[in-house]
Amino acid sequence: MSHAQRSTFRQLVETERPLVLPGAHDALSALLIKQAGFKAYFIGGFPLVGARYGVPDIGLVALGEISAGIRDIMAVSDLPVLVDVDNGYGDVKNVVYSMQTYEKMGAQAVFFEDQVSPKRCGHIAGKALLSSQQMEAHIRAAAENRLNPDTFIIARTDAREVYSLDEALRRGERYARAGADGIFIEAPESIEELEIISRNLDVPLMANMLEGGRTPILKPTELEDLGYRIVIYGISLLMRATRAMQNCLEDIRSNEFKLMGTGIGFEDYKKAIGFYDWADIESRYSVSENVQRSE
Repeated sequence: MSHAQRSTFRQLVETERPLVLPGAHDALSALLIKQAGFKAYFIGGFPLVGARYGVPDIGLVALGEISAGIRDIMAVSDLPVLVDVDNGYGDVKNVVYSMQTYEKMGAQAVFFEDQVSPKRCGHIAGKALLSSQQMEAHIRAAAENRLNPDTFIIARTDAREVYSLDEALRRGERYARAGADGIFIEAPESIEELEIISRNLDVPLMANMLEGGRTPILKPTELEDLGYRIVIYGISLLMRATRAMQNCLEDIRSNEFKLMGTGIGFEDYKKAIGFYDWADIESRYSVSENVQRSE
């Protein structure tokens, strides 16, 4: 499908059952997501700052550093992308500025969370939250000042872990009324809690399937049956890539070399990164010239 014919993120939320978003932590993973046939993808702060800067997602880097990584990732894929904008990196003006920054890059969807800085990954303890009134102001500001009226805004709350599921539901309702197009209640701890969320919120819902986190890992079809319209598998590629690199390094260090030849083939890798497309351009347009050198 050409870029002109590709469905927007908002359209995909309506048509996909559900919309499955693998997480890209770098440009290569974004390329592979597109080649695998997915219709959209996700860029999260936790995998990006770990892969690009080698630090945990605890507020050590902000918009400038993270947007540089997101720009590199988005440059290789024209798929609709959902971008994690953390807490907007400040007050309402920072929220709007951060959202518009990503809109100008081409992001069609963003989500904001109600944590205060320094924020943490949603499945790590030690979080503190904005008041619901503050977060509502952030959502209203974002909704009323998006550059593209089609930009899909998701409001995330971490109230389940900090307070209770009831407080998370209350915040979800308020955030939807404030203008959020979708709601993301982070870190429910059981299938029953996922069901309760779906029964109580009449708005497109997103589920985060974070391996090793607090929420049970379910298949997309199972989450669709529970009423979820958007599903992110945000760290699955990063976790597997990290383990593969650790295993390879141990294989080299141990002098065993049992893993040699078990990775992707050299030619297959060249195809994945578009080597032959560039080689074709080179062969079609290069001009041979005799270079004259001064004596």
